Order: sequence, then structure tokens, then C-alpha cells
Amino acid sequence: MDPKEYIARRVARELKDGDIVNLGIGLPTLVANYIPEEIEVTFQSENGFVGLGPAPEPGKEDKYITNAGAQPATIKTGGAFFDSADSFSIIRGGHVDVTVLGALQVDQNGDLASWMVPGKMVPGMGGAMDLVVGAKKVIIAMTHMAKDEKKILKKCTLPLTAVKQVNLIVTELAVMEVSDKGVVLKELAPGVTVEDVINATEAELIIPESPTVH
Repeated sequence: MDPKEYIARRVARELKDGDIVNLGIGLPTLVANYIPEEIEVTFQSENGFVGLGPAPEPGKEDKYITNAGAQPATIKTGGAFFDSADSFSIIRGGHVDVTVLGALQVDQNGDLASWMVPGKMVPGMGGAMDLVVGAKKVIIAMTHMAKDEKKILKKCTLPLTAVKQVNLIVTELAVMEVSDKGVVLKELAPGVTVEDVINATEAELIIPESPTVH
């Protein structure tokens, strides 16, 4: 299975019936494709609507309906459009249950760096800074490493998006929970060993006797 598909499928299992969920651009948008049929999740997009539906079929795109990443989107029956002020009132008011974001780096304190690499073109912060503070749960969905560089660190080295806001990290290798004591290795991906995760992680991991394998 493609690593990004695996990550998206695994994140989808964290969502609960009735949740209001915001998906960041890139990999997190794939999560919408794997919501179990038995649960109802409402997706909120910070560019101004709730009720985000699946990507439209080729040729059926509406140029006026896009997600926060400017990709064509659909809106489900019962959805609603509104301006950015209302959208960010929803986010800052604590009405989003879960936000799923990508990351450049996460550290063992729950700090997040997701918006810029110094010296490179910066597309902008977007809504990430508001989302990680306003949402009740912050899930980071990302590949475990960037080529040969570790992304789960003892301390982030890139400019921060937020401090001590990350709750869960899901990669193609493992599921890790950020606790007051550090990063807890909760679950291993199929075929992955504890040693594999340790070797790909700079942060100090808290390792239970028998991490779950899924």
C-alpha cells in the first residue's frame, strides 16, 4: 500500500461519529476518502464552508467550489458557505473537534513546525496557526522522514507554527501520542519493528512492552 494512503486510512480511524473535522492541504485531504460508512463526519474548510464532500469527478468541477488548497471540491447536502470571519470564528471558538495537518517537523514537546523553510519560497501560514490552537485534537499526518532527514525531533529547528499543541502523530511506520512525559509509541505499522521506528526518530520514545500492530 502507498505510504500516504496507509497514513490517511489510519487517521480516518481516529475520527468519531459527529466530529467536526478540518483537513489540511496535501496528504491530510486524503483522509476524507476513507471515512467508515457507519460514521458521519462534517468537514470544515477554513476558506468558508462546512459539509466538504469528495473530490468531483473529472469534468464535473465547479470553479467556485474549492478546498483551502484551491483544489476542486464538492459540498454535501446540508452544507453551508460563509465568509472567512465566520470560518475563523468556528476555528478560534473551539468548535472544530479534530484538525489533521502535515508537518515539516514535530518534537517531543508537541511543538510543530509546518509553514516555512528559511531561504525557500514561503506560500504562507494559511489557517494552521489558528487550527492547532483552536481545535480540540491535533493530528499530524506525515511521512516519518524527509529523504534522509528525521522529522520527529527532540527539538524543532525550523520556525514554529505552535508550541505544545500536537496530540497524535501518524506516519507510515507508527502511531505516536504526545504526552506530558514525551512521545509514546502506541502502534506499529505491519512489518515495522520498534527498532525501525527508533532508527527513524530523533525524539526519545516511550515504548510500552507490547505496542499494538495494525
